[in-house]
Amino acid sequence: QVQLVESGGGLVQPGGSLRLSCVASGNIFSIATMGWYRQTPEKQRELVATINPGGSTSYSDSVKGRFAISRDNAKSAVYLQMNSLKPEDSAVYYCNAQIQLRLGGRYFDNFWGQGTQVTVSS
Repeated sequence: QVQLVESGGGLVQPGGSLRLSCVASGNIFSIATMGWYRQTPEKQRELVATINPGGSTSYSDSVKGRFAISRDNAKSAVYLQMNSLKPEDSAVYYCNAQIQLRLGGRYFDNFWGQGTQVTVSS
C-alpha cells in the first residue's frame, strides 16, 4: 500500500502565500512524476504543476510565475509554494505521484493524496 499525506492548506488573504506538502509512504520502489491538481465544485480536477525525478517542471498558465513545485526524492515528498494567491485559486488541492510498488510492481500506478482545502478570501 501507498499513502500520500497532504498538509499546508488553509485560509489566506489575497496576495498571501501558502506552502503545500505531500509525503508518500508505504511499499514504494520508485517514484516517477509527481504533481499537484486542484478541484472545485464548478470545475473538473485540473493540473496545476508537475515535476519529474530530475527536477523538470511544468505549470498551468493560470499559476505560472506565482507557484513553484519542488520535490525531495529522499523524503518521497513534493511541495507546492503558492505566492500571490488569488480568490480563483481557492480549491481542494490534491497531490499525485506515479509510483512503482516494491516486490511485484510491474508498472507505475497513480496515487492521490486526500486533498487539502485552500481558501483565498479577504
